[in-house]
Amino acid sequence: MAPWSTYRKAASIGAAVLATALAVSACGSDSADSGTATASAAPGGVALVNAGKITTCTNIPYEPFQFNQGDKVVGFDVDIVDLVAKKLGVTQDIVDIDFAAIKSGAALNARKCDVAAAGMTITPERQQNLLFSEPYFDATQALMAKKGSGITSLDDVKAKNLKLGAQASTTGLDYVKKQGFEPIEFADSPKELLGLQTGQADVIVQDLPVVLTWLKKGDVGDKFEHVASLDTGEQYGIGMKKDNEALKKVVDEVLAAAKSDGTYNEIYKKWFGTEPGATSGDGSGAESPAETETESPAAGS
Repeated sequence: MAPWSTYRKAASIGAAVLATALAVSACGSDSADSGTATASAAPGGVALVNAGKITTCTNIPYEPFQFNQGDKVVGFDVDIVDLVAKKLGVTQDIVDIDFAAIKSGAALNARKCDVAAAGMTITPERQQNLLFSEPYFDATQALMAKKGSGITSLDDVKAKNLKLGAQASTTGLDYVKKQGFEPIEFADSPKELLGLQTGQADVIVQDLPVVLTWLKKGDVGDKFEHVASLDTGEQYGIGMKKDNEALKKVVDEVLAAAKSDGTYNEIYKKWFGTEPGATSGDGSGAESPAETETESPAAGS
């Protein structure tokens, strides 16, 4: 992990706390203006919520993008935001919060964080609430089921009348709903996996990198497999408050520099075991041995 990065153990923020924060911010423009005026100034004219820190809202765990390792939060997204922190001369602080509050922009608007990095797909709907960075990750969706299920597509799921599971508030959920499914919704990715393991769902849809990470664990990989990929053409972006153009400029510059000097490839290989775009059954952003379905862009976290 980069030496400039420090973390506090991610603090979970409940819906009630968030609602209170939003209510307070809505009580009058004086308070909101005061908060903005007292925000910490970083290089490039970037105003940060907390002095000396760039605060990241995320939803844990979403391995390998962000997850707990001992008393630290680590992952691909964490390392990417660390690069932004280094550019600004600050450290990264991570806040664990409900994904619905992230994608809606509520957490950012309530000044809970400066950026949202949560394996989050850029969609037109989310762009109404968030200012996104340039895309930093090409993603796709995957179906996961018991070994020997014979499933190779969503058509098989429908034909066999199987129970399909999906993570709530994700574009994976949105996608399968548009295909005519009424999936069982799970609050987060660990609960979704548990639902598959306990038979609540026969097959689940989830981001391919997450599925491949699960399958590397013996208790999962021994019984389950990646049965199909859905080539949705989605891309992840780092979210910011709608009017925070100064921070977006810095984030985009950092991403471009990292891709140019090889730093991005190093981080990618660290978490996915392969170079971006490489063909591998173990990495992400690549074809898996399972059959790939080509669909219109829609799925993801």
